[in-house]
Order: sequence, then C-alpha cells, then structure tokens
Amino acid sequence: MPFWFAYHCAWWTLLTGSVQDVAHSILYAPFGVKFSFYVIFQAIAVYFNLYFLMPRYFEKGKYVIYFCCLAMTVVLAALAINFGYFVNAWVYDTTVQELFKINTTDRLHFFKSGTLPSTVASTTLAMSIKLAKNWVRDRRRQQELEKEKLETELKFLKSQFNPHFLFNTINSIFVLIKKNPDVASESLAKFSELLRYQLYECNEHRIPLGQELTYLDNFIELARLRLDVGKLDLQLDFKRELGGNAMIAPFVLMPFVENAFKHVSQQERRPNWIRMQLSLSDYLLNFSIGNSVEPEQARAREAVSFGGLGLKNVQRRLDLIYPDRYSLSIDKGNDEFKVSLKIDLTAELVEKTEMVLPGKLVAAVG
Repeated sequence: MPFWFAYHCAWWTLLTGSVQDVAHSILYAPFGVKFSFYVIFQAIAVYFNLYFLMPRYFEKGKYVIYFCCLAMTVVLAALAINFGYFVNAWVYDTTVQELFKINTTDRLHFFKSGTLPSTVASTTLAMSIKLAKNWVRDRRRQQELEKEKLETELKFLKSQFNPHFLFNTINSIFVLIKKNPDVASESLAKFSELLRYQLYECNEHRIPLGQELTYLDNFIELARLRLDVGKLDLQLDFKRELGGNAMIAPFVLMPFVENAFKHVSQQERRPNWIRMQLSLSDYLLNFSIGNSVEPEQARAREAVSFGGLGLKNVQRRLDLIYPDRYSLSIDKGNDEFKVSLKIDLTAELVEKTEMVLPGKLVAAVG
C-alpha cells in the first residue's frame, strides 16, 4: 500500500507540478477521500490481476478468458474510484460540481476523464513489471538449466571415457601376467600412476598442459610395455619451449593416443609405426598423431569409426568445451590413419611462466 500511495502522489505531482500543492490537497484540502479511493481500489485491481487472474488464466494460455476478466476488473475498479468523488462530496456536505469545479452533471465524467485511464495505466504498468520479472526469472532459470545440463553431459562423457580406458589397460595387464610377470609388475606401477592422476589430479575443468602431457607420457610407457617395440617405430616430437603456461581440459588428447596404440598394425613384413607431434604457438595447440593400419578393409573401417566410445566422446567434449575454437580432421588411407587437432587455448591462459614438458616425450623411440 505505501507503494501505491507514493505512486499516486508522484502522478499527481507530475500533473500539478508542485509537491506542496499535492501534500496540501491530501492533508488539508477536501480531496483526501477521493485520493484514498484511488490508492485502495487500484491496488486491489492490480493485485487481483497479478496474483489471481494471471496465474489462473494468462500463464495457462487462457487468453480470452483472461482479458475479459481483466477488462471487467479494470472497469469495476474505475467505477469504484469514480464513486469516491461522490463520497468525497458527501463527506464535506457539498456537491461534486462545487467541490471539484466542474460544470457537468454526468455521473461518469470522472470515470471517462480520470479513473478509467488511470486504472488502465496502473494495471498495465504492474503487469509489465510482472512479465519482465517473470522473463528475467525464466531466462536465469533456463541459463542455469543449460549450464547444469552441460556440466552433467561433460561428466557423463568423462565417465564413459574412463571405464573405456580402464578396461583396455586392465585387460592388457592381465595378458602380461602370464607372459612376463616382471613386465606386468612394471605395467601395474604405471597403471597406478594413471589412476592417481584420474582420481586426484584432474578434477578441475582445466589443468596445466604439462600435467596432461605427463599423463600421456605414462600411458605411452605403459602401452610400450605391452607392445613388441622391436616391430613398432614410435616417433614423438613434442616441443619443449612454449610461449607460456597454458591450460587444457583433461583427457582431450588421451583418446587419440589410445586409439593409435589400439589400432596400430602388427604385421610381420611391413612397417608398423606411430608418429605424434605437438607444438604450441601463441597458445594455439597443434597436435597430430598417425599410425599404420592393417590393409584389410574391416580393420580400416574399425579405425575410421573412432575406435569405440573414446574418440566419439572426445569430439563431443570438444564441441562442448571449445565451441568454434578448435578444428579436427581425420584422414584415412589404405595403410594409415591420421588425426590432426588444433585448439585455441587463449582463454585458458595462466601466469606466463616457462613450462617444462616431460623429458621422456622428446626422445624418439625406434
């Protein structure tokens, strides 16, 4: 009610141009009764519209019923306020014409010239504020839902990737236990380091690029232990000197490396190779990895299908985390499979201090 008192005082002040005249008219001149009718009945009309008509009809799409009821509410409120002029004159034992200085006997004079337009204006204003607040609330809620959906989807994709990788690694260690227990023991130690990284060191949305490369280094060492390195030409070219520290989403590069080791050819009389390159120029990450594949079409099609869940998930994660900030190309030939990835890491800058990459990644393994 204080709001509506201030609202009508403000409008009356705009019409008269004097705060003192308005205060005098309300407190001392015989217009207080009429003014109270404006405050009370317009407030009733506004709140009836906001808290009954709009939730019951407007928000449920019953627009015809709503606008009919709203029109009836506005008219009744305006008629009640119009009646207030006559009550005001009766209280001061005079006529409406003498009190308000009018020359007409039309009982709807004030309804037409003042109470109806004023009630329409106050109702429209309140309705506009209500709709604006609802829009802002719904917009904020929609943004929160989209953010929650995005975070949920990213967690789901990440949870899909981890079991996929764990299954492959455990299966490889299981095979090594019978073939070479010493190698299996070393593999298990590497595997423990990988698990520690997954469980404790990569829970953030972004991690240092060097930390991700350390993880890749451990994985490569583990993969080499279960492969016949005498038949595999493994070449790694990771630039040590970067322009500064950069951050990256965890497990973005890993599926490509895993896919290369999973689908690399293992032929007796033909070369088997994996080649990886990584560089960072002005925080533009350039990563490429290629591997030889079996000439059989079935094996080639398996590689092109992204090798299961891993690469499908990482492409989806790239779409979610780096929209319009990455490019991914996949090329296949009769005897090779190659992936090229570029990511703009500018938004993930951290303090510009020199990053030292894992030394193991620099050496080329033949």
